[in-house]
Amino acid sequence: MLSVRSLTLFLFVLLPLHASVIGTSKPAEALTEARVMALPAAQRGPWLDYLKRSAEQMRADKAALAAEREGLEEIPPLPKQYFSARSIPLHRAPEFYKSEEARHIGDVILSFQTAAGGWSKNLDMSGSARLRGQSYATANLAPVGSGPGDFDQAADEKWHYVGTLDNDATNTELHFLAELSAALPGHEGDAYRAAARRGIKYLLQAQFPNGGWPQVWPLEGGYHDAITFNDDAVTESAQVLTLAARGERMASGKEAGAADSQQPMEDYSFVPSALRVKAKAAAARALQCILATQVRVPAADDKGTVLTVWAQQHDPLTLAPVAARNFEPEALSSGESANVMEYLMSLSHPSPAVVRSVDAAATWFEAHKIMGYEWSGGRNTPGGRKLTASPGAGPLWARYSSLTTGKPIFGDRDKTIHDDVMDLTLERRNGYAWYGNGPEKTLQAYAAWKATHSAR
Repeated sequence: MLSVRSLTLFLFVLLPLHASVIGTSKPAEALTEARVMALPAAQRGPWLDYLKRSAEQMRADKAALAAEREGLEEIPPLPKQYFSARSIPLHRAPEFYKSEEARHIGDVILSFQTAAGGWSKNLDMSGSARLRGQSYATANLAPVGSGPGDFDQAADEKWHYVGTLDNDATNTELHFLAELSAALPGHEGDAYRAAARRGIKYLLQAQFPNGGWPQVWPLEGGYHDAITFNDDAVTESAQVLTLAARGERMASGKEAGAADSQQPMEDYSFVPSALRVKAKAAAARALQCILATQVRVPAADDKGTVLTVWAQQHDPLTLAPVAARNFEPEALSSGESANVMEYLMSLSHPSPAVVRSVDAAATWFEAHKIMGYEWSGGRNTPGGRKLTASPGAGPLWARYSSLTTGKPIFGDRDKTIHDDVMDLTLERRNGYAWYGNGPEKTLQAYAAWKATHSAR
């Protein structure tokens, strides 16, 4: 039951006395040699090696595409743009992955694999295979520009998101290849297994020395270099590597459990032992990164700090929350944090540190849920989307909460940060999920999880 003090705080959070521009987003810093050299000498080596590896792979990727284009009279147009994950069916019945349709998708996936071993985003993997000399990626440019200094402006518009974990790219392809491997254990599945091994190595190469992952690798600068929880980049990569480390044929999807002939299956038995060892170590580093990036804020009594949740992205060196696109400020992020919490609850034999992390996140979600309101309307609704009072509605959570006040905040394309969603331009207010109820199911899962787990 809410205390009077808590209820007053919620109403204050929801209904500020006045709306205003409360800040301006600052761009995330790229991971550079200059920044690494500012670290203590003992910490520089792994990061300098990482930057060297990234630069060498970028050159290799570009050289591979240039070699394909030698002798071509005309370079093929950019691939068709589509949401890749929607064209890659996962967790279907095993018979599906033996079909011509599934093998066609697998062949298209193979054709778009970069020299580094990853994949770009927003491709139609159910469509045509990549042509010789065709780009690995579609344009992937922001639909609405914000002028000079736009955080989302590509450093090189011809080489953007070439190898990424954004929009579920790379990890979705790896899950699909593992399902093809389970359905095609003979020679006809060898090419898919080889591509999956290359993809697993890509995840290992792209991982930061501290266990996080950037949004794009090889690095391309800006917020793309930050440790990325958006689109489950860190947690999904850790999950895939955990599966690779087991090296088993196992049930996949939400129905994972005792295997039977009708259950979706993924096969990682083709992962060689040396690669399994590396995958296991990488997944362990990822967990340490997740625990280290959980944001701490001053305690209410000003004695010490308390754990909260996670930001959408964190600086790779300082681990501090950073902004992403112009309208995505540095802030506590409810959607990403719910997914991180679910990942932590999926771990078998969680350590006391993991249990404390999950408990703290659950406490934060309970304290910041919004009752009696709904995020209503749509793009074509007169006046656009808005937060409206609705008795009995909820819970809702704001997409972003201030790192200092805990109150909801909202960003616009001009980088301004607001304390009232109605202050946003109509385009941005309508075009982003500023409120959502996703954490509700996470808290429901937590109630069952907590019954069998406690910090020691």
